Amino acid sequence: MTSSPPALTRIRVGSAPDSWGVWFPEDPLQTPWERFLDEVADAGYEWIELGPYGYLPTDAARLADETAKRGLRVSAGTVFTGLHHGPAVWEQTWEHVSRIAALTQDTGAEHLVVIPSFWRDDKTGAVLEDRVLTPDQWRELTSQTERLGREVRDRYGLRIVVHPHADTHIDTPANVARFLDATDPALVSLCLDTGHYAYCGGDSVEAIETFGERIGYLHLKQVDPRVLAEVRAEELPFGPAVARGVMCEPPSGVPALEPVLAAAQRLGVELFAIVEQDMYPCPPDRPLPIARRTRAHLRSCGAR
Repeated sequence: MTSSPPALTRIRVGSAPDSWGVWFPEDPLQTPWERFLDEVADAGYEWIELGPYGYLPTDAARLADETAKRGLRVSAGTVFTGLHHGPAVWEQTWEHVSRIAALTQDTGAEHLVVIPSFWRDDKTGAVLEDRVLTPDQWRELTSQTERLGREVRDRYGLRIVVHPHADTHIDTPANVARFLDATDPALVSLCLDTGHYAYCGGDSVEAIETFGERIGYLHLKQVDPRVLAEVRAEELPFGPAVARGVMCEPPSGVPALEPVLAAAQRLGVELFAIVEQDMYPCPPDRPLPIARRTRAHLRSCGAR
């Protein structure tokens, strides 16, 4: 008889629209938002992210009503940025961020997930810019991210958590380390996504043990090593890679989530760990059974 792992008393697990195949505010291939809320609650989760702005209701009172009646609470909002372009994009960026930050604040959440812009289109694979930043672009990326962290904190009381992501300039362990070394820990924390970090060659347990004090949030996902090998060999963009199934249902992929969650627990701080299984597009009946099984797997890892 195997013993149960220790309870992860500091880890609050949840899920996100992404796990229902949602990447865009509106898309005929996506699960309707009411069904997402019904099913995420049915699967046993209490925490959700807002997903793409406009997918869930943007009226704070209506959103509060819709989540509360299902026993759900919001952990974070998500924004997309291209801050390596410097001050020229600040106004446009802030217009986007401020709307989402205001709604996130109104939900009672405390985090804003910041995703860098892609260097190639995630649907077509068209190369949009060089995949390697110049030293000047790195300086703009780090300084403008610090500015964003300060403004979001001062105006909305939120903490930004920057999400290393495939096909962006903050991707590999080397680039993540460079970004962290050049940013102020008081202003910029990290959202460590276990799937994206593995996709880009990283080890999440090692990351938590190396720069755990910078990790303010977790996304839980796994990659299928076989599909990832194909993706690398064919240099597939992220969108087609997801359509091929590179992000897979736990526990069939890597990294194993139990050691990751145990390492996070050892940090001694409260952390959200939000399941995000990229699978756009997907049939409407596919997400719920996966979500139920994933929630059961997380319980087996100690995430009560």
